[in-house]
Order: sequence, then structure tokens, then C-alpha cells
Amino acid sequence: MEAPGCRRQQLPVLLLWGARQQTNRCNESLMLEKLPACGKSFEELMKKVDSKKWCNLTEFIMYYDNFTQCTEREANKARCFWPNPLAEGFITGIHKQFFSNCTSEKVHWEDPPDEILITLILIPVMLTCAMITLVVWCSKRSDILV
Repeated sequence: MEAPGCRRQQLPVLLLWGARQQTNRCNESLMLEKLPACGKSFEELMKKVDSKKWCNLTEFIMYYDNFTQCTEREANKARCFWPNPLAEGFITGIHKQFFSNCTSEKVHWEDPPDEILITLILIPVMLTCAMITLVVWCSKRSDILV
């Protein structure tokens, strides 16, 4: 059991902690004001890369790393977590601007030829039947088990 004096000593600490939490709120408007500078910097760097190579990450990975670090830094300066929905929305806008034509090609799967398909189906079925037959045959012959 805690002594009543201990609770009175903890109360000011908790009140101060709660007041500190309120002053550390995310300043979303400041963050949204600063993030476009990151986008502008990324845009300037991407001008150095041929637009045909925008889908090849190895061509601009350093620029993208600088961009993400910039957005994280600005979010932290505004006392916001990163990533957060507003920053993600901004980053998504940059992705749409630069990488909208970078869709991955869908692999078109085809069934194997019928001969191969039938073989792949029949082998496990035949093995299962053979194992069942073997188990039944061995269980009827009690002289093998002794």
C-alpha cells in the first residue's frame, strides 16, 4: 500500500508531465508549410535524371533518400510523428507526379500442357493409393509385426 504522502508528491510531477504533453502537439500547419520545400528540392534533383529512367530506382536513390530525410526532419521540427497521414499524403503526391507511369508488369500465368498436368496430378494420387494398399496389407499380416 502506498503512503498518502507519496501520492501527493507524484501529483505535481503528473500535472507537469501532462502540461508538457499539451505543448508538444503536432503543428500540422507548420509541417504542411515546410514540406513543399522538400518536394521542390526533390523536383530540382530529379531534373538531372532522364525522365525515361525515373522508374529505375538506382538512378535516383540518393535523391529520394534526401527527400525522405527532409520530410522526416520537417515533420520532427513541427513536433509531428513521421510518417503521419499528412506527410504520407504529400509523399503520395510526389509519387503521382514522378512515378505514375512506373507500374509493374503483371505476369501472365499459363497452365502447363495437358500431358504435364495429368502427370503432376496422377503421380501423387497413385502414390497415395499405393501407400494405403501397403498399410492395409501390412495390418492384415500380423506375423510381420511380431
